[in-house]
Amino acid sequence: MSAPALVIADLHLEREPGPTLEAALAFLDGPARTASALYILGDLFEYWVGDDGRFPAAAQLAAALGGLSAPVTFIHGNRDFLLGEAYAREAGMTLAPEKLHATLPCGPALLMHGDSLCTSDQEYIALRQMLRASDWQRDFLAKPLEERIRQAEALRAASRDAGSMKAEDITDVTPEAVDAVLREAGTPLLIHGHTHRPAIHDLTVDGQPRQRVVLPAWDEHPGYLEVSADGPVLRQLDGSPYPDQHLHA
Repeated sequence: MSAPALVIADLHLEREPGPTLEAALAFLDGPARTASALYILGDLFEYWVGDDGRFPAAAQLAAALGGLSAPVTFIHGNRDFLLGEAYAREAGMTLAPEKLHATLPCGPALLMHGDSLCTSDQEYIALRQMLRASDWQRDFLAKPLEERIRQAEALRAASRDAGSMKAEDITDVTPEAVDAVLREAGTPLLIHGHTHRPAIHDLTVDGQPRQRVVLPAWDEHPGYLEVSADGPVLRQLDGSPYPDQHLHA
């Protein structure tokens, strides 16, 4: 039986080393060592202002990621969408498209960060479209590093303030968007992060059974997804089952 694939997201690493980085390094030196593959579905960092602005925690993480024998695949999140080829090479990561079709030990799956599924949050979707535009990114990356950091800090603060004012159903994925991507992908399994609502959901799309797995946020309750031939299981960093893990529609 092949080794399981592991999937993580939403570490939200700060610029300086801290407890979350220590947990990440322990994970990479533990479960990730024997994995067949590691997938990182975005928001690895709290923010990223360009590969030239990498910080101490990012350097330590790159060294640990680069030491893995298993392939590492990265999908951009809403906080680190500017992570580029230079850092990816340093960390031994392959940059993947926003929607990644992967063959996992249990079969085909669709992997995403998940923010594009929150279509009820129209204010966020509009901001996302602006930030992902090539013109905006080119102009932003042309600014001095310190100015980029100031803007990223301001965006982070504004995002937190805005998020605290929104109803939970607004900041969660919309069922219609989930059904649409599963229908388009034709896969039985969708894995994403972003919403910080870890769980394994049983779904039915067009009469067919499907599953949606939501990954944990490491700055809240760290954990990872283990995908073996038997299917997906959410685990805490010590390998025990993630608390309150259950299947529901």
